[in-house]
Order: sequence, then C-alpha cells, then structure tokens
Amino acid sequence: MLTAQERNTSNKTMSSLIEMRDVVKVYSSAAGDFPALKGINLQIDAGEFVGIIGKSGAGKSTLLNMISGVDHLSSGEVVVSANGSPVSIHKMKEDEIAYWRGQTMGVVFQSFQLLPMLTLVENITLPMDLCGNFSPKRSRERALELLRLVEIEEHADKLPALISGGQQQRVAIARALANDPSILIADEPTGSLDSITANHIFELFQRLVDEQGKTIVMVTHDQSLAPRFSQTMQITDGELDSRPERSDTVPDGGAQTKDASASALRLRTTSSAQRGKSK
Repeated sequence: MLTAQERNTSNKTMSSLIEMRDVVKVYSSAAGDFPALKGINLQIDAGEFVGIIGKSGAGKSTLLNMISGVDHLSSGEVVVSANGSPVSIHKMKEDEIAYWRGQTMGVVFQSFQLLPMLTLVENITLPMDLCGNFSPKRSRERALELLRLVEIEEHADKLPALISGGQQQRVAIARALANDPSILIADEPTGSLDSITANHIFELFQRLVDEQGKTIVMVTHDQSLAPRFSQTMQITDGELDSRPERSDTVPDGGAQTKDASASALRLRTTSSAQRGKSK
C-alpha cells in the first residue's frame, strides 16, 4: 500500500485531465462558517465517465462548481489540462474563466435551464454564437446535427414548453456539446426524470464517452448507478472516499478491458492526516 508521500510522487509523474489539489470551500453566514468541501484531492483522466455519489447537502454540486469555476474556492487549486496545457482556473479573472468554460466545458443541469422564449435549435446555437466559433449558418447546421445525435431533430423549431422533460434534458445535453468541449459536467441530470427516461439519458452519456471520447463527471444521489460508471466516488460531509472496485463493463453489454480501465483513471482522496488538518 502506497504511503501519502509515495502517492504524491506518483501523482506528479502522471498527467491528468482534471486535478483538484487540497480544495477547501467554506461558506460564511450569520450562523457561522460551513465547510462544504474539506481538502479534496481528485484526479481524472481523459475519456472517463466518473460518478460522484452522495446525499443532498454532501457537497456534490459544490465540487462540480469548483471544477467548472462557477464558484470560488476558499483554498487549494483546480488544474484542467483540456487544451494541451494545464490551466489553474481559479487564478484567472471572471471573464477569462467564463470564456475558457465556454470553450472547454459543457454543463448539464437537473432542471435543464433552457431559455423558454427560444426554440430548441436557438437554445443550442446561442453558446456557439457567444463564443464565435462558428458562422451563423454553420452554428444552425451544427445545432441540427446535435439534435439528431440526441434523437430529437424533428422538434427543432418547437419551444421547450412543448416537449417532455426527458426531451428537454436531451436538448440540454445537445446545448452542452455545442462548442465541442472535451469535458461534460452533469449535476443530477437524471434526478427529475422517470426511470426509463433516466436510463436513456445515461446511455446517451455512455455513447459520448465511448464514441466521441468525452470525459464526463456526473454527480447523483442514486446509489444504483454506481456499477455503471467507469469509476465511482462517494462524497460524505464534504469528503471523498474512493471505492476500490472499478466497472469492467459498460451499458448494453459493451466490453471494456481491465487494463484500459485500470490505466485510464486515478482518483486520490485525502489521507486521514490531510482531513484532520483541513477540518
């Protein structure tokens, strides 16, 4: 079993797509300080489908907000190497983080967050127009391609209110893919869906990993999903605990070798000493 020092040395010699280093997030209120994250250390490699599982209030959404730069950390560092060079995202200015996130990361919310006055295709072209990666003609063509990918192209010119919740989540996924990000962050994306629709959404995520090489970090309270991720972490009271087992199969019976799975992802949690220090 590796010591903390040996693990730290190993970490430095191995590159990761996403790395959280001793991340602490403390919220202050009139009632006092609340530590939402307590010295999180986490490494994720490219092409992985990672599940962070925990109860409400455990720190799941806060963890995602630290990765995406939506919220400020109290201490520590988050480094993302999505474009060939490592970026310490919390050292950037607000406008720099927003632009970087638009180019690098797609975010999928539980509540969809579609703009109700825009059609489905317009909801998807909006992030492309904001980033300026495509011409107006090409952005619409790409939006239709993405709607075809999520199997809802026939509803392209409808408003969100005219389609079901499951269909809205498919549109939200298409929107997250608009600028072709390498990373998808999903915050309880199946939490408000029925079991059948939720399974379809999960299978869509799996295809994005298998066929397009996307890296997906998804948080959920649903323990039954654990075997379907390539790697699962449990978060409790702002601390991560690694599960030693790793899934060697993917949905629909697709094979995934142990060697590929073993080399694809390294997740490191805080040692007992680190947790004691950060509390």
